[in-house]
This record gives sequence, C-alpha cells and structure tokens, in this order.
Amino acid sequence: MAGNFANFFAIIIGSAIGLFLKNFNMEKYNDTIIKGMALCVMVLGIQGAIDEPNVLLMIMSIAIGGLLGGIIGIDEKLNDFGSFLDRKLNFKGSKVSKGFVTATLIYCVGAMGILGALDIGISGDHQKLFAKSILDGVSAIAFASTMGVGVLLSAFPVLIYQGLITIFAVFIKDFLTFDVIHSISNVGSVLIMGISFNVLGITKIKIGDLLPAILIPVIYYGFIINLF
Repeated sequence: MAGNFANFFAIIIGSAIGLFLKNFNMEKYNDTIIKGMALCVMVLGIQGAIDEPNVLLMIMSIAIGGLLGGIIGIDEKLNDFGSFLDRKLNFKGSKVSKGFVTATLIYCVGAMGILGALDIGISGDHQKLFAKSILDGVSAIAFASTMGVGVLLSAFPVLIYQGLITIFAVFIKDFLTFDVIHSISNVGSVLIMGISFNVLGITKIKIGDLLPAILIPVIYYGFIINLF
C-alpha cells in the first residue's frame, strides 16, 4: 500500500503549498489557472480514450454505469458531503465543496490511479502510483491555490478509493486480463474528459453517477465472456 500512501501525502503536501500561495493575491489569476488545468485534464482524457478497440463496450459501460450511479445517487451524495464540509469548516473566502468534489473526481477516475492501484494488487508494483503521486502533488498546488482547502481534503477519499481497488484486485486478479485493464482505463479517460467540461463550464455532467462504469468491463470480460 506504499504507493497509495505516497499519493495521499503528495496531495496533502501539494495542497498545503497551494494554500500558502493562495495568500499572495491569487484571485485575479484563478479563472485562467483553473481553465488551463481543465484543458490539461481534457488532453489526458482524450489520449486515454481514443485507442479503445471495443468502442461498443465503452459506450455500454458508460450507459449502464450512469444508470446504476443515478439509482444510487452517487453524485448527489458526493455533493451533499461537500456541502456538509462547507457548513462545518466554513473557511473564509473558500468554497470547500467545489475543490473537494472536483479534485476527488480528477484524482480518482484518472487512468494512472486505477491502473496503479490494480498493479499493486496484482503484482505489488508501486511504480505507477509513485509517478502519479508526483503529478498529483504538483497539480494540487495549482488546484489548492485557486479552489482552496477542499483539494487537501480530497486526499482522504483518494486513499480509500485506490486502497479498495488494490484490495479488490488481490481477489479478482485472475480476471484482470490486458483487455479488462485496458477497457477500465479507457472508461476512466472518458470520465476525465467529462470533468474537464464541467470545470470549463461547457456543461454539467454528473461524473459521480458515472463511476460504476469503471466496473462494467470487469463484469463483461470476467463473467459474461467466460460464461458464453
């Protein structure tokens, strides 16, 4: 689990630096920085999604995942928790929920986080999450300097989420073939693109409700294909 904890502390440290920089009149640069980061996130999403050979599975995963997530109400619960943090913490000049929800989704659904956590569970390889830790730490500086302390708090759900994927991978590693992992990564990349659209204000997609889509390739390849 060393890679997961490295990622956790990288977000904490990067966010702390960003919060320190926030004191130096960053407000006039906030909009430009946030939208610049959103463009970077969009590029990462496009790169990860365009090489999916099984486009039908990707579409099916998003559709079924969105239905399941909507029934569960994941996005609403995530935003409710962010609002709860707003009420309890009440940091002056900082909307905790926006930074918390945005950063949590970006750090959780990216391909490196999912694949890195899977690598630890399958083979004990921490290299992807160590690399992600550096990237997340640097990006946390920019996000926290503009969106506030909510970015720092996102380190906790990231640790839990990636930790659960690692534990999950230990038990189902026989099902996690190249095709499964590749499809999971591409679905995650589609969600990353959705986050960038939200940050840019192009539209409002309930990314939280789409999170179950990441599990559909496991079900498809691990059970349906094997059965039929």
